[in-house]
Amino acid sequence: MSSERRIPMRTCIACRQEKPKKDMLRIVKNSAGEIYLDFSGRVAGRGAYICNGADCVRRLRRYRLLNKAFSAEVPEEVYDRIEEEFGE
Repeated sequence: MSSERRIPMRTCIACRQEKPKKDMLRIVKNSAGEIYLDFSGRVAGRGAYICNGADCVRRLRRYRLLNKAFSAEVPEEVYDRIEEEFGE
């Protein structure tokens, strides 16, 4: 049995590249329908991942990728808040 741990990989919804989970930003939609960045990566709910880069954050809004990922209409304020939180 191998003593090496498997690194969890996730796919960016903006650029479709697969990267280690710890290098990605997780956006979660909880059971109440709230959508926000999950910095811990452990909040319960449906998650979508984006690269930790400005290009992917811009593409997220431009193509309304959260609407597709969560199969729901995502308000513009959510995209604003994600850009604000990402910029900090």
